[in-house]
Amino acid sequence: MTGPEPPELPAGQIQRFPAPDEAGLGEVRHGAFGVDGSGDTSGFGGLQRRQFVEPPAERPYGGYFDDVADALEAALGGAGVSYGDVVTKVVVDRGELTYHVRREHLLALCRLLRDDHALRFELCSSVSAVDYLGTPNRLHSVYHLTSMTYRRRIRLEVSVSIEDPHVPSVTSVYPTADWQEREAWDMFGIVYDGHPALTRILMPDDWDGHPQRKDYPLGGVPIEYKGAEIPPPEQRRAYS
Repeated sequence: MTGPEPPELPAGQIQRFPAPDEAGLGEVRHGAFGVDGSGDTSGFGGLQRRQFVEPPAERPYGGYFDDVADALEAALGGAGVSYGDVVTKVVVDRGELTYHVRREHLLALCRLLRDDHALRFELCSSVSAVDYLGTPNRLHSVYHLTSMTYRRRIRLEVSVSIEDPHVPSVTSVYPTADWQEREAWDMFGIVYDGHPALTRILMPDDWDGHPQRKDYPLGGVPIEYKGAEIPPPEQRRAYS
């Protein structure tokens, strides 16, 4: 993706570009931690990070992605389910294929992806999560599936809100998801309905909150050093 070069700005300032639908760009953040001037001592003051804008995914996708798409549409049709009711968006970026799916169809879709002879995604190699703070359905549960038969990989993604963070557990289809769903629950607070033992796996059982949510407080205590007081991290830098 190409676009205009951002002008030189002090660290921490944001240069706003035209909306993505006008120029295909988001915003560019300069520096680290949102700090202006010399307050950023991390060494990342020269960073320029462009907001990611998902590219449109239209057929043909290229490579084996089209074979997977054809097989998936045929399998869903054979099961009497509309492709459009299951898949809300397709993203092809950096050589990877991602299906955004509705949570109520996730479990049946995983079973179809595993068992259909033209798909055979037998392995769920990872379940992870992302918090897109500021979006309506900010919690995303992400599944990386591998077909050992056809040597292919795809990704599934389900998004839910903070108010209703429930997603069906896929442990009945992919037992490898057991501890990974527990970690996503522990860190992000995504509730995997039907999980055999959805308990914390990294934090103590009585821990309050989910540490990898973007609005989780950083904590810390003030420190005195040579007559000066250094405040906790969340008070001394505008983390965002």
